[in-house]
Amino acid sequence: MLRKIFLIVSAFLFISTNVLAQKNTPPLAANPKFSFGVLFGYANNFGVNISGTISEFSYDIPLAIKFSGGYNIREAGNPLDARKVFINDNTNGDPAESGHNFDLRLDFAYPINLLNIRKSYVLVGPRYSMHTSTFEFVGGNEFFDITTSQFGIGAGLETYFGISPNLSLVFSGGFDYYFDSQIGGHDSAYNPDGTEVSGREDYTYTDADNAINQPKYEFRFMAGLNFGL
Repeated sequence: MLRKIFLIVSAFLFISTNVLAQKNTPPLAANPKFSFGVLFGYANNFGVNISGTISEFSYDIPLAIKFSGGYNIREAGNPLDARKVFINDNTNGDPAESGHNFDLRLDFAYPINLLNIRKSYVLVGPRYSMHTSTFEFVGGNEFFDITTSQFGIGAGLETYFGISPNLSLVFSGGFDYYFDSQIGGHDSAYNPDGTEVSGREDYTYTDADNAINQPKYEFRFMAGLNFGL
């Protein structure tokens, strides 16, 4: 009889322990969160960046993925050199220039402990830039664009300061490096490997690169707001 009671009590304790353990174990399920951000600041000149982020999409990997696109104002380059390399050797007209680029960015964000700030991330990922330098010679009847599209890589750091449960103030800094790519405008194009399309005289890719202000080594310092969805 005592043996039966002992076996029943042991079985009851075993089952109860397993049930309690299952109740106290957090569910192994992801709880993805989405947010939307707008940043303004310095990206070689004035720039604006719009982003979307997904975080907590895995219970095993403390990683967030951030997609963003930006518009940046830039100096176009040297109008006289650009005209010589891509069009002609004329000197008439008053030169004017403007430049800009659109960039697309993918960042893998890993949380870190930075000065006890609750939310800080290290960012690493690929970049893609579409640059345009516009030159005009007023009175010389010449107006032309020089364009280039480049892949790159970058890294950065972001910190978030909570304002409300779904709103944060964001400070972001980083460094990007862009690889050389074809530079083209009017009827001419120059490639990093030394080949060219309708190149003028003895001008090279280096001459074209020096004539315009395409992205190369880029520092970014921006701030804005991030909204939880």
